[in-house]
This record gives sequence, structure tokens and C-alpha cells, in this order.
Amino acid sequence: MTTYTASKSQSQGRPGWSINFRHPLRRDSRNKPGLKVRRGLGTTSADEADDLVRQMNALLGDDRWWSITRRAEALVEFDSRVVDAFYDEVEPAQTDTRALRQSLLPLPGREDGYSRVFLVGTTGAGKTSLVRQLIGTDPDEDRFPSTSTAKTTIADTEVIIAPGRYQAAVTFFPEADTRGGIEECVFNACAAVLEGDSDERVVERLLNHPDQRLRLSYILGGWKKRKATEEVASDDDWDFGDGESSGMQGQVDDLDAVPEADAATHQERLKAYLARVIELAETVAKPILAELEISFDTAKPDEQDAALELIEPELGQSSLFSDLVNDIIDDILTRVDLVGAGMFDRKRSGWPIQWSFETDNRDEFIQQVRWFSSNYAPSFGRLLTPLVDGVRVRGPFAPTFTDDLPQLVLIDGQGLGHTADSTASVTTKITRRFSEVDVIVLVDNAEQPMQASPLAVLSAVGTSGHYGKLVVAFTHCDQIKGDNLPGPAEKRQHIMASVRNGVGSLKEVIGGGVANSLLRAVENDAFMLGGLHKNAGKLPGAVKELRRLVERCLKAVAPPKTPDAAPVYNLLGLDFAIQAATQKFHDQWATRLGLAARSNVPKAHWATVKALNRRVVFGLDSYGSLQPVADVIRELQTQVSRFLDAPSKWTRAPIDENEAQEALANARQAVFATLHDVARTRIIDQEQPQWNAAYDLRGPGSTFERAEEIKGIFDDAAPVPGPAMKPSAIEFLNAVRKLVADAIEKSGGSLEGSHPHTSKGDG
Repeated sequence: MTTYTASKSQSQGRPGWSINFRHPLRRDSRNKPGLKVRRGLGTTSADEADDLVRQMNALLGDDRWWSITRRAEALVEFDSRVVDAFYDEVEPAQTDTRALRQSLLPLPGREDGYSRVFLVGTTGAGKTSLVRQLIGTDPDEDRFPSTSTAKTTIADTEVIIAPGRYQAAVTFFPEADTRGGIEECVFNACAAVLEGDSDERVVERLLNHPDQRLRLSYILGGWKKRKATEEVASDDDWDFGDGESSGMQGQVDDLDAVPEADAATHQERLKAYLARVIELAETVAKPILAELEISFDTAKPDEQDAALELIEPELGQSSLFSDLVNDIIDDILTRVDLVGAGMFDRKRSGWPIQWSFETDNRDEFIQQVRWFSSNYAPSFGRLLTPLVDGVRVRGPFAPTFTDDLPQLVLIDGQGLGHTADSTASVTTKITRRFSEVDVIVLVDNAEQPMQASPLAVLSAVGTSGHYGKLVVAFTHCDQIKGDNLPGPAEKRQHIMASVRNGVGSLKEVIGGGVANSLLRAVENDAFMLGGLHKNAGKLPGAVKELRRLVERCLKAVAPPKTPDAAPVYNLLGLDFAIQAATQKFHDQWATRLGLAARSNVPKAHWATVKALNRRVVFGLDSYGSLQPVADVIRELQTQVSRFLDAPSKWTRAPIDENEAQEALANARQAVFATLHDVARTRIIDQEQPQWNAAYDLRGPGSTFERAEEIKGIFDDAAPVPGPAMKPSAIEFLNAVRKLVADAIEKSGGSLEGSHPHTSKGDG
């Protein structure tokens, strides 16, 4: 039996003593019991800290205390600080951060006269710049929300335009999520040491997670080491004749800039972290390489991958590794302590749960909210942006192009990745929003319109029946150049030709009826925008289009008309739709896992598959472009949508195709909403033990074994129906049949005859 003991320490940068121990009930990065915990004791007395350590050792030494049900009894026996340190997070609950924001600052809806507008588009397309125009914030003076050509928005940003005081509600990712990301960053930095990279490159990999969500440089400060002989590039090197400097716009506000003394301290901390990463690689990783007789810099890529997979669990077991991760978390908490305004709600560990703030002063309000949303380089070392999963603000944010305060709620989330992969899915975080909003604004770059990601959004909007909510805002229209495009009319025709071509390419997949509905929506509600990075309120063309866009969004609060023509279905054809969907899902994932080969589906790297596995073990459902839940939803929704396109008859013949698609929209929406929960339950929740088993695999050959295990999960969770079906396949088939039948009846349609929703099938 493993022996657990506690000790005390003093964390650099934080006053008082902390207690350290490996927790017998909490799981580490390897999903094994023994997570190394560090908790502040709230005392500067060494004697008092020693007494608390003695109590913790007594608790750790008697496994009769190792149950959450003994907490109340433990409070009688031990100091509350010891009890809290041990029992907190033993059963971590998934926090509904949207519900937290709703409790602090309710989001108005149609019943309040407000239209909810959801902006979605590729990174750098201009979503956040459009939000700025709609709320009247200055790109130089306010810098809210933050923009960049790189991934800037990782949190949901929700803006309520309303009279009254300025209010904010900010919520944070759980500590476990951030800890997991830090562990991956430390591992990547160690890998950079083994690869012989420079110090700058090692620190870069420590400070920036590969999926670009966790950017520790925002919080801890950027690496600024520069060789004395290195030439500093002048602004002229980045002058491409656009009349604007490529550097920082506006004056650096002293309230935002990190003081030089603090920046110097941050650099010293980063140098210390670098030294510890190097020590970790030298003392843990390199001996394994020596034992394997591998020279990392000359090894083949597959040999390097095999070595790294053996090294990763050994790093996770090292005290050097866990101490470094805990020190970084302590460093992060010191930045949280620097926020002087507003009110935090924190866990007993000090980790922030939510922050709220209210004031009449607009400038003060934006200044304080920027700590949680900015990407402003002079503020690196103070920003909490990477920790934030949602920012909701309310106030009289007035657009410059109108004197009114339009009753709008603007929702801006993380941008879609740029991808050439035609099989890429739209994340469930985005698609779940479709049913909750009144307008879906697809923001697309007019210079390169209708690439794979925008088309994926169109497909998701169409097959889910939400095409009546669709609006497309084409940005960068001012940047379209060409001798054959002399004026606005020609530019619009050029853009719409790309739209027709893109939507036409979807017809074979989503069906002609849905594709035609999408095309009508875009042709009716396409807005041509330019100059959004400037003060567009002074540009006549931009003002005209922005006013049109606002008017379209405000009209969306009117209840939609429902045709009295209703479809009637025979469910017998549904089985073929389910079969086609699951077969395509399995074909794509077999290739991603390296178990098959298809030319249009990329194989995922072993580390990415393992990262997905880790996310699922800790309660999430995706990692980067690996989104099994979103993928099965997409394939099922696409095929079910095709099934819904062909009812066996109608209660009354629709007047035209447009009326028919309006009548089918409600059924599509009902199926889509239900599919999210069914897919999540089957792929993630019911298969959790199997995901755990896949993640536990270690050693030579574990990459292939993990791929096989995950394939087995999908085979069980979303099986392909066939002539002879296992019980799991029958259960899955019946579940989809029932949700489709219920959706049809709920939306006003009906089922032909008395066909049952389920069947026993063949065992």
C-alpha cells in the first residue's frame, strides 16, 4: 500500500506557509491516484504550520478518513484548514459557468424585446471588430473586445446593450483544466530541450499551449531575452504602404502597462522556470533515452514519438514536475490578487470562480474588464485572459452610426480554425447556441470567401433547420482589388458568385432543398462591410450596411410564421440514414486514429489523440480538431435531414419549395437539439470506463492499442446498423428512432400508420 505524507513549504511570491502532499483520492495527469496538492495554510508561523502538517499526516495515515462522507467527523478531529485541503475537490463538480453568469447578470431575450445575435466565423475574419462597431468602442482607446489576426477570443463574450450602469460578470475555467494545460506545456518544453532547441524556443513552448488557448505569457509575462548583437527591426521593415504603423496603435496607458520593475521580476521567474525545465529533462528524460540507447537529435520521427510516450508518464511522476506545475499555479494566483476592483468568488484553494463589477464610469469599467479580456502586449504579466471562459457585460454601449440604443445581445465566441479539411466539424459549444439565439451572423472574409470552415457552418445551420436565422457579414470588402472589379456592384457579384459556388458544393451532402434555403438566406441577408478595424462610423458605406444589419437583427424578435402544411413520415427509411451516418463517422475516425486511410481525412498525431483522451477523462469532449461528439452529431444530422427532406406525404401540398423547407425547419431543429445530449451521453458519459482504460495504456505499442481502444468505444457507442445487430446497436438505433419520431410529432408533423418507434432487432 502506498504511504502518503505531508510537508510544509513557502511559495516564492506568496506569503505564509503551504502544505504539500500527494492525495490518495485525487488523480494526477496519468489518471492515477496521488495528485500532488499544495494549499496555503493562512499562517506565517512555522510552529503552527508544523502542527497542521502533523494533523494532515494523521489523516493521511488512516484510510478510514478517505471518504467524502467522513468530512463532518474530520472537522471535529482536525483543523478546518487541514480538512478543507484534503476533502476539497475529492468529488469535483462540473460548474455551469453560463448559469453563474446568468445568476449575476441575466441575459434578456425575445420576451424582453431583445434580439440575441450570435457571431461565428474563422479566426481573423473580423467577428470581434464587428462587435466593436455595434457597441461603439474605439479600437485604439478602448481596445475592448480585443482583436488580432491570431486566436484572440477563447471566451464567450456577451454584450447587452441597455441603458443604466455598466455591469460585468466574468467566469473562469476550472483549476483542473488549467492545471492539465500547464502540465502539457511543461512536457512540451521538456521535449524542446531534448530536441536541442534554443532557450527562447523552450520558453515559448512552456508559455504557449499548442492549441493556443492557454497562453501563459499573458499571465506570467513574455520572454524578452535578446542577444546584444541582435538587430532590432524598425517600423520601416513593416511598412507595406497601408498608411498605418504595424506596431502598437495609440498610447500605452500607464494603468495597463506592467511597471518595468515588475517586468524584470517576471523575467527572472521565467529564467528560473527555464532552468527547472532543463533540469527536469536532464534528470528524468535523458536517462530514459540513454537506457533506450536513443540519440534524440538523430532519431527518426517515429522513434522520437515512441521515446516521448515512454518519457511522459515518468515526467508526471517526478516531484520536480509537480512542484514546477504547482509553482506556476501559485504564480498565476498572485496575478489574480492584483485585481483591486470588483468582487471575486473563489474556491478555498484561491482559484477564481467568478468576478463581478459595477460602475457608472465607462472608462473605469472598460479598464477593469480588460484585465480579463485583453491581449495587449504591454499588459503581459498582469492579464487573466487565458483563465476566463466567459465575459458578460451590460451598459449603454452606443454605436456611433445611430443615436439609438438597439435592444441587442451580442454573443462572440472563439473563432473557427482555418482548415482545408472538408470533414471538419463545428464545435458543440457553437452549435448548441443555434437554438438559443434569434440571429446567426456568419462573419466571412470577402477576400477569400466560403472556405472549408464557413461552409461547415452553413452546413450545420442548414441541416439543423436554422437557415431562417442566418445572416452573412462579409468583411474586408475594402481590400478586394482587381481591374475587373471597378465598383461595389462588381465586388458584390464577385462575392456572391463564391457563395453560389460554395453552397453548390454542399448540395450533394446536405440535399438540394437545404442548400437552396441557405442560398436564399444569404442572397437576402448578405452585408458588405469594410474598414471595421477603423472608426467605421465615419465611413458612409460602412454606416449604411451596419444600419441595415442592426435593423435585420432587431426584426428577428418577431415570431416566425409556421406553415399549416405538415409532413407525414414513414420511419422505415430512417434506418438507412442512420447506417450511412455511422458508417461515414467510423470511416473518418479509423483514418484519424491511423487504422485506415482515406485521402481527404488527415491522420492525427499520437500526442493529439492522447490529449483528446485526457480531455475526455477529465470531462470534456474535444481537443482541437478532434471532436468525436460534434462529428457524430454532424453525420447523423446531415443524414436525418436528408430523410426529413422526403416525407411520404403532406397534410396539404406546400405552395412551393420555400414553404416546404419552412415546414421542415422545426423538425430539423428539434432533432438537432436532442442529438447533442444523446451523442454526448453515448460517446462520453456511458463510455467513461473505456476512455479511462485507453488513457491508462503505457509503454511500447500503446499508441496503436489506444487507437484500437478508442475505435472500440465508437463501435459500441455509435454502431453501424446491419442485418445482425448486437444489443448496443439495437439500443442506439432505437434511441435515434425515438428522438426523430418525437421531433417530428413535436414540430407538428406525424407518423404514417402505427409504425413503432423501436424494434427488437436481431441479437
